[in-house]
Amino acid sequence: MLKNKKVLVTGSAGFIGFHIVSRLIKENFNVIGLDSLNNYYDVNLKYARLKENGILKTEISSKKLVKSRMFNNYSFTQVKLENYNDLKELFESQKFDFVINLAAQAGVRYSIENPKAYIDSNILGFYNIIQLSNIFKIKHLFYASSSSVYGLSKDVPFKEESTNTNVPASLYAASKKTNELIAHTYSHLFNLPTTGLRFFTVYGPWGRPDMALFLFTKAALNNERIKVFNNGEMMRDFTYIDDIVESVVRLVNLANKNKSITNFNVFNLGNNSPVNLLDFINEIEKQIGKETKKDFLPLQDGDVKKTYADVNKLYNLIDFAPKTSISYGVKKFIEWYKNFYYFE
Repeated sequence: MLKNKKVLVTGSAGFIGFHIVSRLIKENFNVIGLDSLNNYYDVNLKYARLKENGILKTEISSKKLVKSRMFNNYSFTQVKLENYNDLKELFESQKFDFVINLAAQAGVRYSIENPKAYIDSNILGFYNIIQLSNIFKIKHLFYASSSSVYGLSKDVPFKEESTNTNVPASLYAASKKTNELIAHTYSHLFNLPTTGLRFFTVYGPWGRPDMALFLFTKAALNNERIKVFNNGEMMRDFTYIDDIVESVVRLVNLANKNKSITNFNVFNLGNNSPVNLLDFINEIEKQIGKETKKDFLPLQDGDVKKTYADVNKLYNLIDFAPKTSISYGVKKFIEWYKNFYYFE
């Protein structure tokens, strides 16, 4: 267990960030959470996540470091990654050991409508984080990449070392690939240890409202129609949030011990078990207890038909790979959703 190590987690009011912060707090890290609290989706959900760890909406203001009312080893600050000077002040004052950069403008389709948001947050913001991590000699930078870097590649399952990642299908994917290239450069030139985390369709309690599970569950419970793209002929390697958290924490522990983790790495964090979209919807219907009304639509711009993670590299290093079943994961999400939105 890591004690008294100071970790910056960006995107800490987001879905994955919230869960990772919660675990790090329990493992006695000294955690500083950072988030811009933008309105890409309902900001009240972000405030609710923060409240779960003792950060109250009424106490948050720009650049202020707010101490948790529940945990002595957790504080939060509202800062934009694009603001280099604000980030620099934080790095100077806090002396971080590790950085876990999860903040990013999310969403594949939104990157078609608003490309500048992805350049600002995912590229300029990432540059600011990695540049400051280098200046202040962070022990290891972990950062969110994405399965989307594999883009239009048909070589499945996707392998970190051999599958082509030069065919992105969206600007979001291109921004994540850019992060990996920048990280490689910093690792090579400045000896900065970096690890990219290629997340595969993460789902679970407190998930994002723009993701399929959230959209389908909301529609089903409200007797609304759901949109099924590519006529349901989609395969996704749905990965449960607890498996993501376990993988990340094990990697951080290894980095702290300076064991078996090289200066530059990328890992697939996926379930290694792709599921057909219609089967996924069937599981939701089973858990809710009623059939949904479906509108079958063509493939959307920026989407890919199949994702499938080879996780051997991850498993060989940390002796763990994501494995949670869809039935368990969907059940846990729907239980959370009903409770959070007061469904009987």
